[in-house]
Parts: sequence; C-alpha cells; structure tokens
Amino acid sequence: MLNQYPLWKNLMVVLVLLLGLLYALPNLYGQDPAVAVSGVRGAVVDEALQQKLEKALKEAGVAVKSMEMKDGRLLIRFGSTTDQQKSQHVIANTLGENYSYALTMAANVPGWLTALGGQPMNLGLDLRGGIHVLIDVDMETAIKDKVEAYTGDIRTALRNNKIRYLTVKAEGEGINIKFKDEKTRDKALDVLAEEFRNLGVEPLEKDGAWYVRMIMPPAEIRATKKFALQQNITTIRNRVNALGVAEPLVQQQGERRIVVELPGVQDPTQVKNILGATATLEYRLVDTEHDAFEAKESGKIPPGSRLYRVREDGRPILLKKRVIVTGNQITDAASGFDQRSGSPMVTVSLDSKGARRMRNVTTENVGKPMAVVFKETRVVGRDAEGKPVKRQVEEVISVANILEPFGRRFQTTGLDSPQEAHELALLLRAGALAAPIDIVEERTIGPSLGADNIKQGFLSVVIGLLLVMVFMVAYYRVFGLFADAALITNLVLIVAILSLLQATLTLPGIAGIVLTVGMAVDANVLIYERIREELRVGSTPQAAIHAGYEKAFSTIMDANITTLIAAVVLFSIGSGPVKGFAVTLAIGIITSMFTSIVGTRALVNLVYGGKRVKKLAI
Repeated sequence: MLNQYPLWKNLMVVLVLLLGLLYALPNLYGQDPAVAVSGVRGAVVDEALQQKLEKALKEAGVAVKSMEMKDGRLLIRFGSTTDQQKSQHVIANTLGENYSYALTMAANVPGWLTALGGQPMNLGLDLRGGIHVLIDVDMETAIKDKVEAYTGDIRTALRNNKIRYLTVKAEGEGINIKFKDEKTRDKALDVLAEEFRNLGVEPLEKDGAWYVRMIMPPAEIRATKKFALQQNITTIRNRVNALGVAEPLVQQQGERRIVVELPGVQDPTQVKNILGATATLEYRLVDTEHDAFEAKESGKIPPGSRLYRVREDGRPILLKKRVIVTGNQITDAASGFDQRSGSPMVTVSLDSKGARRMRNVTTENVGKPMAVVFKETRVVGRDAEGKPVKRQVEEVISVANILEPFGRRFQTTGLDSPQEAHELALLLRAGALAAPIDIVEERTIGPSLGADNIKQGFLSVVIGLLLVMVFMVAYYRVFGLFADAALITNLVLIVAILSLLQATLTLPGIAGIVLTVGMAVDANVLIYERIREELRVGSTPQAAIHAGYEKAFSTIMDANITTLIAAVVLFSIGSGPVKGFAVTLAIGIITSMFTSIVGTRALVNLVYGGKRVKKLAI
C-alpha cells in the first residue's frame, strides 16, 4: 500500500524527537545567582577556603543555597540576586589578595542530566546581563616602541660591521644616524640598506653633518599596528580566561579598538584592574664604563645608555639602551622562593627567539652585571577633556652578575613580596600588552534587564508561533495540525542543538528563531497546495499525498538552500549579533527541513497510510 514508512524510519523520527526533548530540557531549570571564586596568584581553592567562606557568609546572615568545587574553582549559589549582592562585600574581605571572584549566573541542572551531557544554552550579554568594555589601543606608543627597538638593532649592526657612528636617535617614525664623515656614512648606507630591507634608507646632510635617515614605510607601520592589536587581543583574552567567565567575547572593532563582553559578570572594578594592567619586564646589560651618579648630577647621559633608579635603595644606575628580551618573548612564568636567599622570585621561560638572544648575550658577557627592569603604566588622573593621564614607571628590581650562559629558563629576583611575585607571574603568563590600552567605554547591564529581554523575546516567539498555528489549522484543518506538531518539534530541536553546541543565544538570535517559525511552515504550504492540486485533477487521496511530497521536494530544497547560503554569508562576514542571528537561522532551516518533510510525512502516514481513504481533511 502507498504512504507507509518502514519501521526504521519511524523509529528514527521518534529517536530524534526524544533526543531533542532531552537536550532541550536543561533550559527549563533556570539559573541561580552565583559567585565564582578562583585563585589568581598561584593560590589553591580548597576545602579549607570553602569552610572559611561558608562561616563568614553565615555570620553575615547571607543565605547560601549550595557550594561546589569544579575545575579548580569554588561556585557559591544563592537563592536570590539580593543575597548575591550582599555576599560580595563579605567574600572580598575574606579572600584577600590571592583570590579573585566574579558575580555570575550558574545553571541549575540536575546531576543525572549533566551526566548525559545536558547543558542549557549560553545567554549573551543582552539576555544574561554583564559588562561591555570598549578598549582603545595606543598605536602611537606601539610605533614609538618599534622605532626604539630598531635603534638597538641598528647599533648592533653597525658595531658588527666595524662602522663608527656618532649618534643613533629616534625621531618620529624614523631614525637618524650621525657619522663623522661622508665616506663612513656611505659605507653604513650600504650595510643598513642590506640588513634592514623592510625600512626606507636614505642619505641626509644637515648642519654640516652626515646622516643616514631610516624611515618606517607605510606597510611596516600598518604591520606594526596590526601586530599590536592582535597581541593585545590575545593578551586580553588570556586575562579574561583567568577570571573564569563563561563564553566571553573579545574581538576587534575597527583598526585600533577591542570589544570585550563578559556575560554574567557584575564587578567592573575587578575587570578594569585585570584588563588595564600593563606590568612587564625588560632585561638589559649594565653600563659599567660610566659613573651613574656623575651622569645624574651632570645630566649628561652617555650615548647608548639610559639612566634608571634601583627600587631597593633609590640609587641611580646606567643601563644599555639595547633590550635583550622583553615580556613579549616570555612564554611562561611561575612565582616561588629563591632556595639560596629565601626571597620571592619569578621563574621565567622564553620563546625560541628570546632564548637564542639571551644565550648569545650571556655567553658574550659572563662576569658582567645584567639588570631586570620592571615597567608599569599607571593612570595618575584625567586631563581637561576627561582623557586619562598616564605615567610609565620604570624601576630596576634586580642586578646580578652573569655567572654562566643561560637561555630558555631562568629566575628573576628582587621583588618586594610574595604577592608582587604572584601578580607579576600572572601578568607575564597572560602575556604582555604590545601597546598601552585605554578603556573608552564601559557599560554594565544588570541581570534584571537581561531577564526583561528574555521575557519579551520569549513572548515574541510564543505570539508568532500561536498566530502561525491558528492560521494553519484554520486553512488546512487536520493537515494543519500535522504542520503545527512539526513546528513545535522544530523549536524543540533548535533549542536542543543550540544547547548541545553550547552556542550563545542573543536577542538577534531570538529574532532568527521568530523568523524560522514563519519560514518553517513554507515547506508544508508547498506540499499541501500540491496535494490539493492533485486532488482537483482527479487523483486518489493516497496518490495525491504521495505526489504532493514527491513533487514539492525540489522546490522546497531550492528555497531553503538559497536562504541557507544567505545565512552562511551573514555568519562569515558579520560579527557578534549578526553571527548570532545567522546561526539560529541556519539551524532553523536545517531542522525545519527535517520536521516539515520527514516529520509531517510520518504523521500523515500514521493517520492515512495503508487505508482506503475517500476524502482528505485538507
């Protein structure tokens, strides 16, 4: 007989429906206001800390729903956002400096469902609440630092080729090298043009002196800015991950700005402290040929050297301008204590380029002192326009003789306290910022606003769904009920797939679901109209059903594939909200193809298949 599915196909439809219900189920359990506690300075979150916090919260009269250890973090759940807010002050005072905490929302899913892999969808900033930060990268400082790095490489290149120079001075986006005569200048011109092919090199004469002017071309400037932006994005992403935030968004906006969105986080001060920290290290050789006190008193700094201050006692010290390695070349860092002196220290690991350079320098300078410079950018106020006034602090924290050559792994001492060592190790491990940053916009979205957005979004889906369902039943009668069942199943499958993929749902994503509700019945309309057409030309009900599904299939495929292509294009060239819309739209198209064609056919076969039917309720 016509219109009967084989058993395996019916079982497949039932299995898909059951799996959809199972993995959509976690979204019905809601979320608890919570605080996530983690160790950020090498501190360990253990049962002792849990008991300490439990006692402090109980004494403060803050009701705790539950506490659980997960992935090295302590998650404290509360029954209301009021208790969550009240706990913030208590937790901050109890933890001290060795721990960080973040106000968040935790899924309230039963253990048996979690064991089966069931997790609710992640909600975006507009639905969950959280912090939105817009960061501006100081590209001018990035260019200045790049030019400064080139000056050291130029001095090294000239010394290696035994070419005497008078001064090497950075000016704007270029470097001026002064020579005593034209012959030496011309010889240096050939050498520098060969070794620095990515820079523009030209002869220059002014004030009766001979110079070589080296300029960063536009392509090199663009590359430097791009590197600074990408390095800062990577560093900020690493620092955000250290906060333990679920589904953070860190992405580029324009040529010099970075957008950071942290769903669920409600403490902007902590976020700003982590994101804005710019502490890093530089390793330089000490200038032992000149007197630092004399240079400070006279104000005459020897060429090729810079005057610094030693943090421990404030005395002046002359260091070579050439930087051996910087924080950008540090791959790992861990705090601890020096076994010989018992003082705080940081063990540093370098990348291959930094290790090679460190080994070469230490091999050539055994017995000579090397200094560690601690660099930190601090905001000291605001100017008349409201822009932050920054001051860079550079101090020598350690001076030690090079006893033997070393390369990839070594220790840095001279730190004031274990806390400072932990903090420095965290910042170095997360990576150094390639250029200073400034937070130009900060917006905190409260959980209550997110709840309102969820309520309105849910309402829009329900209203759209009901209107479509009523129309289908009124127009197609029993076959309209089949389409309505497929429509509800389609929504369940969309939610289940978003939950399985742990995709982030935003307001535009909800808009994609609403659009899918309307589009999902298009396939059924095409099929049903084809069935009615077959009935009008005299086909039997069974033949009309068979022909309707068979002949409408190609049209349905064409229509859905073109929409799917549009969704793929939106996802590939869009960002943030546009991608969220594209993801839900694409998933909705794929699931609606299954429910509208396979699902409704299974219901039609169940009701009409294998029977002698004289009339269809369509």
